[in-house]
Amino acid sequence: MKTKQLSDPILDTNMRRVINREHHDPFEVLGLHLQAGHILVRVLLPNCESVTIDGADTKFRRLADSDIFECNTDPGNLSVPYQLRWWDRQGQEHLCYDPYCFPPQISEKDLQQFNQGEHIRAWQFLGAHYRVVDGVQGVLFSTWAPNASSVSVVGDFNQWDGRRHPMRCRGPSGIWELFLPDCHVGALYKFEIKNRSSGRLHTKADPFARCAELRPKTASVVTAQSDYLWQDDHWYQQDKDWQHTPISIYEVHLGSWRLHEDARFLSYRELAHELIPHVKKLGFTHIELLPITEHPFDASWGYQATGFFAPTARFGCPDDLRYFVDCCHQANIGVLLDWVPGHFPKDDFALANYDGTALFEHEDPRLREHPEWGTLQFNFARHEVKSFLISSALYWLEQFHFDGLRVDAVASMLYLDYAREAHQWLPNAYGGNENLDAVSFLQQLNYITHTECPRSVTIAEESTSWPQVTRPTYVGGLGFSMKWNMGWMHDTLDYCEQDPIYRHYHHQSLTFGLLYAYSENFILPFSHDEVVHGKGSLLNKMPGDNWQQLANLRLLLSYQFTYPGKKLLFMGTELASREEWNERQSLDWSLASKPSQVGLQLLISDLNKLYCSLPPLHYYDFDTKGFKWIDCHDASQSIISYLREAEGNFVVVILNFTPVIREAYCVGVPTTGPYRELLNSDAACYGGSNVGNGGIIQAKEKSFMGFPCHLSLTLPPLGCLILQAHHDD
Repeated sequence: MKTKQLSDPILDTNMRRVINREHHDPFEVLGLHLQAGHILVRVLLPNCESVTIDGADTKFRRLADSDIFECNTDPGNLSVPYQLRWWDRQGQEHLCYDPYCFPPQISEKDLQQFNQGEHIRAWQFLGAHYRVVDGVQGVLFSTWAPNASSVSVVGDFNQWDGRRHPMRCRGPSGIWELFLPDCHVGALYKFEIKNRSSGRLHTKADPFARCAELRPKTASVVTAQSDYLWQDDHWYQQDKDWQHTPISIYEVHLGSWRLHEDARFLSYRELAHELIPHVKKLGFTHIELLPITEHPFDASWGYQATGFFAPTARFGCPDDLRYFVDCCHQANIGVLLDWVPGHFPKDDFALANYDGTALFEHEDPRLREHPEWGTLQFNFARHEVKSFLISSALYWLEQFHFDGLRVDAVASMLYLDYAREAHQWLPNAYGGNENLDAVSFLQQLNYITHTECPRSVTIAEESTSWPQVTRPTYVGGLGFSMKWNMGWMHDTLDYCEQDPIYRHYHHQSLTFGLLYAYSENFILPFSHDEVVHGKGSLLNKMPGDNWQQLANLRLLLSYQFTYPGKKLLFMGTELASREEWNERQSLDWSLASKPSQVGLQLLISDLNKLYCSLPPLHYYDFDTKGFKWIDCHDASQSIISYLREAEGNFVVVILNFTPVIREAYCVGVPTTGPYRELLNSDAACYGGSNVGNGGIIQAKEKSFMGFPCHLSLTLPPLGCLILQAHHDD
């Protein structure tokens, strides 16, 4: 045991600083110290009446009416680590190891990398970690609070008394640590932080907590290293060429997908056995979870996170979430996580003003506040914030086997003037509105996640024309794998909301998107954002009577699944509800058995099957080789037609956006011979009027619209046809 020679004058000053919570290293006062050939042991025990070292001939004295006790003993009389036996003022006896006889636990390398913004797995040493030190079981607590004069760990193990366990600061790193022996897994804790300049005390939840109490409680929870045995080896043995494989995403808010009859949430494990079969039945390849990082406010849907390493306790413990992801993989379903690195809420117990200063956020209000959401924005210029966020990203990918991250609100990160008036923002060093620190962070995030987890994808929710969002960082791009195509989504919904009689005036809404469709790797989303806040459900957006609304919805989904780009649908679309989504209640599952909804579910299932099984519909989602217009000019009849192609194979897609049946409608095709109707969205089995072409249609060898052959078709009202050249096997 290394000890430090200390002189009495310094001890007197330091003792007062420890008592006043102004000491950066209480180990200079507490614990073991060499003094004139003896061992001096000093302990801090509030509410203590008397104390001794268990098994040693020692006698402690109280110093100056304080809670500090000290004794001198011979070196041969003491073994380290030692236990204190003490009696409180109520006469109760306690036996515990002295936390101040243990050496520092965090390596200098970890400290340095965290401060330099280069630590990508900071959860491995920051937060609360159960471990054995010198044969003693306990928990290592650590946190980053560079502007604190003292930090204490408080919890149910010390009556939430900040005097009991002051931590030591590891030099200029700003990281405070304390190994607390006898502390156990499941203990509740926070950090009590005293600001250096104001002297105010703040009690904060652990930013690196891997488990937290169920809201409205806010304490962090000590959790053991997971020993969950994953069963998804087969999933990781598959070739995952995401650019050329089908990706069809079912977006889910776990808190409202389905509830128990008494309105309790389903657990992660219950969801594994109810949600996964539903998704398999519909044919989706992936599930995307709205944020399940811990958050205090249900109505934020998880987008205002306070726990960037803790799965929300609403649905169970961390291993329960691992079980859910594992079951998805065993069912051959990928899992994506909605992740929010742009901002965080102002709740007093969390990241805001963490050490009494703007630590995770900017100090300047023109950079700190997010005026649209009433939240605080991360300071991406601070190296430690980058270590924090990138560690969070890798944590979910590595520790929970998520297959990718959908990064929320990227536009709000990229632009300094996002949702701000002219006087509310601060230009960058070059006078522009680009947030250069956020750009650097996003590039670093994407480079590291793709390097460390090469099978993973990152998806940007980015609504502007920022260039090269999905291009590699080495060519100046942001490095995302894919991006939501918000322009296509808005144009398509605006078009489909028009009464069919007026659609010919808006034909460019269907055709304009192809001008930029391959500028990025796009996902085509109909997300939760489009069915809330008075926007109405997808069904209610559609014009006409009930039959026409359902036909329009079937046509809209058929268009989405045949257009270039990966696919995303928000939960409940398959139920064709007239009520917009409400996070406070379950989806209306009573609709699921109605004939029209059964037909819609069958259509979604069949669209997914075609999309996944036919390479022309997915292989070149991001390449111009995969698409060719047949006719984009028939505005007068509101009809578009195109080919989807891959490696010499093709399918023909024709969409009629009016309720008029079109007889003998000609479309050009590449080859003669029979064509099979793979899907007709107006089929009776989907709830349609069953207008079609009888399954097989002969293409005639006569050129039309620049193609050598043509088909003469009957187009169903508000319907989509998908056809393929038919060859007898």
